[in-house]
Amino acid sequence: MNTFRRRRLRPGKALPNNVTPPRHGERHGEWGAEQVNRPRNRGVYLLPNAFTTANLFCGFFAIVQAMNNRFEIAAIAIFFALVMDGMDGRVARMTNTQSAFGEQYDSLTDMVSFGVAPALVAYEWVLKDLGKWGWLAAFAYCAGAALRLARFNTNIGVVDKRFFQGLPSPAAASLIAGFVWLAVDNKLPVKELYIPWVMFALTIYAGITMVSNAMFYSGKALDVRYRAPFGVMILVIIGFVLVSSDPPVALFGLFVAYALSGYAFWVWQKISLLKGTKATKGKASDILSDS
Repeated sequence: MNTFRRRRLRPGKALPNNVTPPRHGERHGEWGAEQVNRPRNRGVYLLPNAFTTANLFCGFFAIVQAMNNRFEIAAIAIFFALVMDGMDGRVARMTNTQSAFGEQYDSLTDMVSFGVAPALVAYEWVLKDLGKWGWLAAFAYCAGAALRLARFNTNIGVVDKRFFQGLPSPAAASLIAGFVWLAVDNKLPVKELYIPWVMFALTIYAGITMVSNAMFYSGKALDVRYRAPFGVMILVIIGFVLVSSDPPVALFGLFVAYALSGYAFWVWQKISLLKGTKATKGKASDILSDS
């Protein structure tokens, strides 16, 4: 019969390093098998955080290029940051390597790549020509991105995972970067009066929409590990063709449609609610009239 060897600690003798003290309610002085304090695993998963670091690099690179007046390269770098941001989360879920460190690192990286970088790119491009209105618009966007990320972190596990509450910061950044890329690639008259004010309106809209309560489809319900209808594959092919034909126009149009989809969904919900209320009232009146 196997028995554990017990030992009694002498009064005043220090506990061994690999032994935990008795919990409240246990017999003091008697120990069973020695309990080893296993250090908490503080390792960092390399693969998903490598994509997050690439995201951070793209955001920082966009800032540097904007300071050097290379706005087209800066806008493209923000789109690369968007791709890296989408990869790190999916890789972490597919490889089961989620961690609290990764969540915080990703949030701080998003603030740089999708908060500070787009605001600085927009300001250095045309917003500085508007004086105080220009830097106020850039700050409004930057503050909206910070508030959006803070609310997202506190609402994890509370809101519906199929939708984002407010415009996601990567989509808002792509809206700003897409307009910059579109204007530079098509050689629009940037110095004309309407271009800075269009950028001003777009920046304010993106900043406000990020902190709004409008619901935007997240796409997290789509899982690449499972089967999808054949029509989805056709849509993916059409999307690749459209983007490759004229990337600035296609990407900017895509993110404009997405930035408006939240308000369109909100209007559709209100209309459906009104129809449902009217139908309920109609049934109630019919019942009262029959009685």
